[in-house]
Amino acid sequence: MRILLYRNDSIVEPWARDFEAALPQLDTVLWQEGQPVERCDYAVIWAPVPALLEHLAQLEQLKAIFLMGAGVDALLKFGDMLPDVPIVRLGDAGMAEQMAEYVAHAVLRYFRRFDEYERQARDGIWQPLEPRVKSEFTVGVLGLGKLGVPVLRTLRQLGFPVRGWSRTSKDLPGIETFAGMETLDAFLAGTRVLVSLLPLTPETNNLLDRARLSKLPEGAYLINVARGAQVAEPDLLALIRAGHIAGATLDVFRNEPLPAPHPFWDEPRITITPHVSALTLREEAVRQIVDKIGLLERGEDVADVVDRRRGY
Repeated sequence: MRILLYRNDSIVEPWARDFEAALPQLDTVLWQEGQPVERCDYAVIWAPVPALLEHLAQLEQLKAIFLMGAGVDALLKFGDMLPDVPIVRLGDAGMAEQMAEYVAHAVLRYFRRFDEYERQARDGIWQPLEPRVKSEFTVGVLGLGKLGVPVLRTLRQLGFPVRGWSRTSKDLPGIETFAGMETLDAFLAGTRVLVSLLPLTPETNNLLDRARLSKLPEGAYLINVARGAQVAEPDLLALIRAGHIAGATLDVFRNEPLPAPHPFWDEPRITITPHVSALTLREEAVRQIVDKIGLLERGEDVADVVDRRRGY
């Protein structure tokens, strides 16, 4: 069996070692642009260049493409260039726990006013602030998939009122749920902290613009751990400066790395992290991909096959 490996950051040797340890009969190919590959059974890739997809489309033996993460927008944007084989994204692979930790920290930091205490400390100010009431602090999560549901359950265990929104109806005990675009405004109007965990699709691009963010109650807070293109960045900045949005924790941005002159860097009410809310754990990811390859080799169905029409 032969697997082609590619990452846009070129860090592929550790992946090759782990795959070869898990499948001793495996032959791994570390693809580089301009390198011809006559045959491969599977491709395991992340953020490919067009030349790679053109090459894969010419390989008649290719059975499936596996992604080294949960996000699929960096691949699906190539549309008709993609080979006509199943595309399989990672399931959890340790990301749900990391995401729940990240979001819980961001929610607690804002709820307990630690962001304000940090600013006071820098100015040498000793001043207790009025505590917030948890029962009035509803957290809403956009996206009820493999990451969104664990985040909501973690926040519920911490005692926060929680609600979730998804494209289709979901029944989650103890969680108020909303479904469909016709319910989005009502969902936002009752949300004090908004967490975005939606996949990036044409429908979610710029979903959180001035009109939608203005539906949030005054003093609401935004946490974006999905994709930066879902937020209209100038609109968010304007609403923060106007006081309607109290602040934001942003892990993803329309352009990454976030450019040095970007105004987000100079806004103290915006907390920036470099796309680290849920990192791929390589060993777990390799184990999951190897298991799925085994299923495909036996002619069985695998989970997490991407629906190209839906975009996730």
